[in-house]
Amino acid sequence: MSKSPAESTQDIKNVTPTQIPLEIEIEVVSEEEMALIDAALATATRCSQLSSSSAISATSCFPSSQLLQRNVRSIQSITLLAKRRLSGIDGPGEPDIEDSGHFAMTQKRNRVAKSFLERFRKNRALSVTDIKSTEWCEKQMEFMLLFGRPIANKAMKVGHARHVKLEGEVITKVKVPVQSFEDRWAIKFINFINGANQLLSEGLTRELPLFGFIEGVWMVGVIDEIQMPVKETDINPMIVDVKTRVLETLPAESQRRNGRLQLMCYKYMWDNLAAGNFPSRQFFDFFSLNPYHVLSEEVRENTAEAGYPAKTLDDIVRYYMNAWNMLPPAHNQLLLRYEFQNDQSLLGEVEFAYDHDWLKSRIQGCLEFWRGEREASYIPDEERWKCKYCRFASVCPAIGKPESSRSPSKTNSDSIQS
Repeated sequence: MSKSPAESTQDIKNVTPTQIPLEIEIEVVSEEEMALIDAALATATRCSQLSSSSAISATSCFPSSQLLQRNVRSIQSITLLAKRRLSGIDGPGEPDIEDSGHFAMTQKRNRVAKSFLERFRKNRALSVTDIKSTEWCEKQMEFMLLFGRPIANKAMKVGHARHVKLEGEVITKVKVPVQSFEDRWAIKFINFINGANQLLSEGLTRELPLFGFIEGVWMVGVIDEIQMPVKETDINPMIVDVKTRVLETLPAESQRRNGRLQLMCYKYMWDNLAAGNFPSRQFFDFFSLNPYHVLSEEVRENTAEAGYPAKTLDDIVRYYMNAWNMLPPAHNQLLLRYEFQNDQSLLGEVEFAYDHDWLKSRIQGCLEFWRGEREASYIPDEERWKCKYCRFASVCPAIGKPESSRSPSKTNSDSIQS
């Protein structure tokens, strides 16, 4: 049965598609968890204040290694507590962790904890951003899921504004009222179809949304730019991603690797869809959508004006699948373009080849974390510079561990692609 969200408006593009933001669902943190976090943050803040004074040694914050270890265990217990809580369906009973004053676990789990995939992406898709964020640092991804993503900073806002400007160069948006989840999905599919048609007729489109099923999970993404090749003998479109930089330099290897992963995910999804692999029945079931739900009058009018007269979401999905029948696989060469934020000048372009085996191993490693098959891994020692820019650094167990004792990330420790 169709669910009806509060009436709102969606952007539909006259020429090319727009991505409907899939906001990250933040699960409410219990008072017990927040107490643990507040205690850890207070300790970290006090330590920072004391260590900044020349008259007081930084070691005065932690007079013994035993206390340091206890603080590290306290943060680890936060993760365990959060992962073992069955949000929304827990009934009365014994808690998993007792004696929180000493942060000691005195009772074994009597049930299987839900995975992050079940808790935060149930009836929703993983995004390519989820995959690249997990590859960047699994522990940071875990913290973001449990406690929320950081507020966008100035650099992030400038980067977003640049993408909006680039999109506006080739796209016109129209506001369309929506009354159901089926309406929302209909507009997403129409936006892709419009973008695909623009690609074939004009040779370029931007902000193209993708929805597909790969490696056993539903995944969504938005391609910054995709362009048809100049050579008439080449029919495969090239996927491009624009990265804006605060510094007037090209990024470090780990950042470039993360960008390569993102573009390879897009190509994997694109090729899979171009091959006709879109299980529509599974799509309707997974997202709890009624394929025969009659779309709102406004949506039906706009889709008809776009050239796709349809009554139900099932009709729109058929148009979506037919659009993929016209599209060839993406080019094996992918392109990362880096711009300087101050003046949008080009810092450089990095072209690289698609590596299917490398990509699958990365995705599978990330999915092990999402499916709860293993604990979050820490970044390898050579990438600990990332911690300087992480908002969770003060409460992360990795910071309190000697480099030699930390296990390198399962998804980051293999050979780096050139």
